[in-house]
Amino acid sequence: MYAVKLENVSLTFDINKSTTLKDIFLSLWGKKNCYNTLQKRKIAALKEINLELRQGDRLGIIGLNGAGKSTLLKVVAGIYPPTSGNVSVNGRVTCLFELATGFEMEATGWENIYLRGLMLGATPREMKKKALEIAEFSGLGDYLDLPVRHYSSGMFIRLAFSVSTSIEPEILLLDEVVAAGDASFLAKAEKRLKDLMGRVKVLLFVSHNMQSIKDFCNRAIWLDRGKIRAEGLPDDVIKKYLGSINNTDKKRGSVDETNTCVEACI
Repeated sequence: MYAVKLENVSLTFDINKSTTLKDIFLSLWGKKNCYNTLQKRKIAALKEINLELRQGDRLGIIGLNGAGKSTLLKVVAGIYPPTSGNVSVNGRVTCLFELATGFEMEATGWENIYLRGLMLGATPREMKKKALEIAEFSGLGDYLDLPVRHYSSGMFIRLAFSVSTSIEPEILLLDEVVAAGDASFLAKAEKRLKDLMGRVKVLLFVSHNMQSIKDFCNRAIWLDRGKIRAEGLPDDVIKKYLGSINNTDKKRGSVDETNTCVEACI
């Protein structure tokens, strides 16, 4: 039985380009219709993604910035519905990205512990048992009695991370390693995160750290402009990915050298 299945999944964003000052001047001179103020264009964020993950799969997702890695996680999480194709998920999902989602800024830290936990799929009974442990791990003490709008960014991240990692997921979606607050909190946060990554049934892990992909994953995909360019064992996929980057850098270097020679001859 699959835990996550994507069948021919594509996602397209409609981007509206608003009128510029140049457009207005051209309109005044009769060169352009100013009232046609919005020009639509489409960006294909994901293109025909096919993927199936079963219990025990730990998928590393690599690629350049803008390749669609984080977007893929958001599609699996249900944040973005696909433009076409089917997404099926069997199991409780925890997302360690978009940590602010589900928090009520006017509510206290204690109230948000319960609200966020329930949103992540925990029952009220589970949250009653977990609340004290979450509070202790966060280290926020009496600040939990205050509305979270009074929190610093570091305090807010502590609370969000503590709640999100307290719920035992079946499927964990992780976008890079979370930098959870100050240095005193970071060490125990990293240990907690590694323990969680080891316990979950299915992991989807986005990272630019190739060693982390090798350490935590038994499968990998390389995304390039919304498409899967390679899929397989982490070592094999990483080798192809890094090879492509090196080839691109060499081509750029060759072009730069040519331009330098031309400039020197002029």
